[in-house]
Amino acid sequence: MNPPGQACGPTRGAQRGSSAEDALPNVQALRRTDLLERLGLLALVAPALLLILVTMLLPVGWLFYLSLLSDQGTFSLEHYQRMWEQPSYARTFWTTFQVSFLSTAICIALGYPLAYFLSEIPKRAANLCMIAVLLPLWTSLLVRTYAWLVLLQRRGLINNWGIELGLWDEPLALVHNLTGTLIGTVHVMLPFMVLPLYSAMRSIDRNYLRAAANLGASPLRSFWTVFVPLAMPGLLTGALIVFILCLGFYITPAVLGGGKVIMVSSRIANDIEIFFNWGAASALGVVLLVVTALIILAAARLVRLDGVLGGRERV
Repeated sequence: MNPPGQACGPTRGAQRGSSAEDALPNVQALRRTDLLERLGLLALVAPALLLILVTMLLPVGWLFYLSLLSDQGTFSLEHYQRMWEQPSYARTFWTTFQVSFLSTAICIALGYPLAYFLSEIPKRAANLCMIAVLLPLWTSLLVRTYAWLVLLQRRGLINNWGIELGLWDEPLALVHNLTGTLIGTVHVMLPFMVLPLYSAMRSIDRNYLRAAANLGASPLRSFWTVFVPLAMPGLLTGALIVFILCLGFYITPAVLGGGKVIMVSSRIANDIEIFFNWGAASALGVVLLVVTALIILAAARLVRLDGVLGGRERV
């Protein structure tokens, strides 16, 4: 008679082998079900992916293709070489970044106090005030730009009122220059700064400020050490949105700049409408697209949008 260990060993091994063989069809069935589920989800998002391919990837690819075509129709880097050699392109990019940076800085200076005020008043009153912030977005950009042209020109309302009130003797140059461009750009971009700032500030728990006050911090110190760091994601998000939008701004600089403020978008329009040079315009578009993508990638390391939009709102 065999010892119990020897008699049971083969039997248990056979049972384990039988269990593994029985589980194999179940594993295969689960994998098949998971594959079908993934294919079903892919089929659901396929129209959206096709739309993105047609409306975004193909035009961008065509833009890259045109930028590599010379004036004779051969593949060449002459458009990029021309941008590197001619100083006028450097001045254009400098003007573009100057307008974008100054507009962002002014929007921060105006939007931060406004967003803070809206975050401190009751929610119902803040919603009513937010209508005034969003009201310019309901009006055509072209209409708003020409309205500023009427207000800022040499015989406009602002110059006439200033002379009548004795604030200055001669009309000020408020339009067809950098000043007019900044005024119109800030007016358009200010809501895009206020919205993420207000969202971030509204989600801050005020108990943090009370705790800082209980620990002996003054109101100013509590604001700078507690409130400002917590609102920083909203500030960075708003600054990123405003800066990126300003890089491709066209209508306002073209109208209020009077041809003296040449940004990349205006240069692209001139290459197409005046010189019919699609290659040079495409090369400018590619460079601007690459620069914008690099800025977004750099900003993504500093701020996360879900940290701004996913916070708990304070009622």
